[in-house]
Amino acid sequence: MTHAHLEPSPAVAARTLRVGVFGATGYTGQLLIELLRRHPHVNLHFATSERERALEDGTPLLPADSAPLAEVDAVFLCLPNGVSGGVAARAVAAGVRVVDLSADLRLESAALYEQTYKMPHPAPQLLPAPYGLPEIGRAQLRQARYIANPGCHVTAVLLALYPLARAGALSDAPIIADTKTGVSGAGKEPKPESMFCEVYGDVKPYNVGRRHRHVPEIEQALRKLQPDCGALIFAPHLVPLEVGLLATVYATLKPDWTLERAYAEYQAAYAAEPLIALHPLGRAARIREAAQRNGAVVGVSEGQGSTLILTCAIDNLRKGASAQAIQNFNLMFGLPETAGLL
Repeated sequence: MTHAHLEPSPAVAARTLRVGVFGATGYTGQLLIELLRRHPHVNLHFATSERERALEDGTPLLPADSAPLAEVDAVFLCLPNGVSGGVAARAVAAGVRVVDLSADLRLESAALYEQTYKMPHPAPQLLPAPYGLPEIGRAQLRQARYIANPGCHVTAVLLALYPLARAGALSDAPIIADTKTGVSGAGKEPKPESMFCEVYGDVKPYNVGRRHRHVPEIEQALRKLQPDCGALIFAPHLVPLEVGLLATVYATLKPDWTLERAYAEYQAAYAAEPLIALHPLGRAARIREAAQRNGAVVGVSEGQGSTLILTCAIDNLRKGASAQAIQNFNLMFGLPETAGLL
């Protein structure tokens, strides 16, 4: 089925866009380059790394300071928090469009960023940035100069809750979000806690309650949709999988909301979404349905009374990072939204 938001801009679709990737050797950067090379409207002009000189196929890598910004239309930033924002500011000043995969542009105020990430914001002049979860805020992403690409946990939790929040259906009771993600979400940098011997045969909760730095980001997005929704209780878990993320969310409805009425909101919100698969009522999403794929799978199940059990499965490196970045890039340039993804 063809939908209006999939139609390309003929002027842009007829030409090739030159792009650069900063931070090309991490998991998200590597996958991003793989996806960009399949994109029908993209030429990968440069990629950067501070540690390596070439990709596995021999493609040369530049230091970030040597990247020729003046020669590209857009850049993707797969850089650490606290570093990425400064590069984004330089690119925007040079007239280059930016999709930032770090957390530097996701929160709407520098004060909240500094409180959450315990460091000064590197580019407060770019805030608030368009928030790149297309299913929620597509209109503000079209023709945007720069976009904050959400992370994997946030993407899955928000997609699970979005139709209810959009309809104002959530009560003021706490929302409980339990996520389980593969170890690639910890990044490529060696860390003792993500070593095989540490994760195999175990499920590890971490930063549970309200301690995780994604809590402000999720609540920021939810309260823009429904200001009177409840607070978030968040329990992320590390599981011994390479990729994949499952969010199981327990949400309480306001009075007069039924399971069937709630599910109808999911059908209305996601029926025309090219990268969202909505399960029949009562069937929960599973990681294997989304791993190695560029979209999300959503399920709505009956809980007890007014409490629903919502599930959303994604590939943490794809819809949770690199594939979503390309979806945002496509919207930014008026390309078919699924170009390079289907």
